[in-house]
Amino acid sequence: MKILIYGLNYAPELTGTGKYTAEMAVLLASRGHEVRVICAPPYYPEWRVSAGYSSWRYRRETRDGVTLWRAPLWVPSRPGGAKRMLHLASFAISSLPLLARHVLWRPDAVMLIAPTLMCAPAALALARVTGAVTWLHIQDYEVDAAFDLGLLKSSRTARVAKWFESALLRRFDGVSSITRQMSARATSKGVPSERVLCLPNWVDVSSIYPLARVSEYRQQLGIPDHQVVVLYSGNMGAKQGIETLAEAAALLAARSDITFVFCGNGAAKESLLLRCAGLVNCVFIPLQPAERLNELLNLADIHVLPQRADAADLVMPSKLTGMFASGRVTVAMAHHGTALHEAVESRGVVVPPERASALAEAISALASDAGRRAALGKAARDYAERALSPESIVRSFEERLAAVFLQTGATRETTRAAYLDPLSSAGGGHGVNAATAEEAAPD
Repeated sequence: MKILIYGLNYAPELTGTGKYTAEMAVLLASRGHEVRVICAPPYYPEWRVSAGYSSWRYRRETRDGVTLWRAPLWVPSRPGGAKRMLHLASFAISSLPLLARHVLWRPDAVMLIAPTLMCAPAALALARVTGAVTWLHIQDYEVDAAFDLGLLKSSRTARVAKWFESALLRRFDGVSSITRQMSARATSKGVPSERVLCLPNWVDVSSIYPLARVSEYRQQLGIPDHQVVVLYSGNMGAKQGIETLAEAAALLAARSDITFVFCGNGAAKESLLLRCAGLVNCVFIPLQPAERLNELLNLADIHVLPQRADAADLVMPSKLTGMFASGRVTVAMAHHGTALHEAVESRGVVVPPERASALAEAISALASDAGRRAALGKAARDYAERALSPESIVRSFEERLAAVFLQTGATRETTRAAYLDPLSSAGGGHGVNAATAEEAAPD
């Protein structure tokens, strides 16, 4: 199949949606599909366009055998509610010429990655013109999150946005999300259950695995081998509730055998640095290269995963799969019945969200019990090996997409011809063909 993946984030971003979108594209290409991607320049989680890329130029590149077209993007240095909406809108608008050039490529499937749902109308329009099937994969319910987390507050705007979201979701031939609860939310928004698929994030257990030795980061950071390391690694943003970790670190300041390591960047990092100022048990390092991820995750004796209570089942922390694969125990903050609680409860420790005292107590108990840490870490590793294989998860998506294509392809061929025949006639008098049109489009 010819599959066009359309999404804001992509590699070389090391965390979040971009990591999984890139891995999906590469896996689909390795299985014989012709895959193209429309995305933005890398900017996350630093909220700054990476060196070597431009925020205002179109760019074409090949990465791991997949051809990418990058569209300009406005990136605010301090993302807030309105600024974040403008940020998403800038990509939705700038990517339109790239979508237009792919009319002549005639994809069999157009797959939109959310966020951002602002791109949905254009994705659906392209599919209608070309007769392609449409698939929406939801990594983050951005509309619900924006209002539930207080990024946007108008009740009237909320009603309009949720109506618009529901109307768009129902127009896709298939909708998937990364947990059972997030998939069920799509159904509650009006998507027929037979169109919904749970497509969890995955982890390559051959590249993330328990080391038989001490992590090199201990020597690099000057942390003695006997010290218990509590690691937070990833984006430091509004949905993480990361300020709770600073409170827990303060509560455990008297435990000289525990060191907190914070690795990453994001909008909340400056606030976190201020909260941890003066705490000798806290160490900060920037986001590390992808090739050192396994070494970093093995630095942890205890992984910590905070999350705000109002983010439950709107997002699922993408970092969790790597934490499981590392074979280290995880302490997560989640309410009973949420996807995060369900994922961690039998292979880690779960405490209520935003309660620093409960988090500190759980960390303290695990720091004093190496046997329990090892047992829970092994359970997490076993689960990653058994249930989080990228090949099996992408194969499930591929099979469902093929089934949708076979069901809808015949009826849409008429639509495809009706739209494209006039285009061919108009272009014929000037000698324009697919190859020259692609060369003329913005790179």
